[in-house]
Amino acid sequence: MTHPLCPGCAHSVSFEHVSVENDGIPILQDICASIPRGGWTAIVGPNGAGKTTLVLTLLNEIPFSGKILFHGYDSERPRFGYVPQSLSFDRGMPLTVLEFMAAFHQKRPLCFGLRRSLRTELLQLLEKTACAHLANRPLGALSGGELQRVMLSAALSQNPELLILDEPASGIDFKGGEVCCELLDRFRREHNFTQLMITHDLSTVLAHATHVICLNKRIIAEGDPRTILTPEVLAETFGPHKGVPAPGMIPAERCSAPCCGGKEG
Repeated sequence: MTHPLCPGCAHSVSFEHVSVENDGIPILQDICASIPRGGWTAIVGPNGAGKTTLVLTLLNEIPFSGKILFHGYDSERPRFGYVPQSLSFDRGMPLTVLEFMAAFHQKRPLCFGLRRSLRTELLQLLEKTACAHLANRPLGALSGGELQRVMLSAALSQNPELLILDEPASGIDFKGGEVCCELLDRFRREHNFTQLMITHDLSTVLAHATHVICLNKRIIAEGDPRTILTPEVLAETFGPHKGVPAPGMIPAERCSAPCCGGKEG
């Protein structure tokens, strides 16, 4: 099934008949979808639906057929910021949080120290993401939630035009509102980037996302979350009895916090 691009939107990215196979087994089938510019697009679907695979095609990390088009950027591809669901590394490595972040920017070896201007810039960003107290802590000593916040800080430090997050609140010690709304939405508006998030949290999607892509190896539906996420679409996306949230799980109104243009109440 082919879906038209979201009407009336200026698009950052469009997928045109994108397919992925692994040893002849289809992982993604004829994906036609869009990511509106400047918005918060959520990708939802069950485990094994191909959500991370779709993100990896966007990052050009795996082979695919079809086309992925980027619109309105000065270069052929936008600047990406990417926060994976987990980071595999040697926890015994003698690398501090500040050195980890500096490695994305500094060409000279870290053993020669950090440029003063870079140190100041990174410390200011760590302050904004509530990580300043972690700056000199060894990376391997961080908890899962602390590491996730540091990876988010590192991604934001690259001044991304397209920020991609793979289950950023999965099993970590964030407060959901601080991560998914107040922090990310504030940065998105301040720096005018487009945000793409893989998530299972339908309440967060309905409260904060501006666009949703329902995926289960193929596009089930895409568009405004409050229009698209019907019981029928959720059931088709997640399977019978799995797609319909329990009563009370879907907020009746959009978030009223300042980050969503409302007032705290």
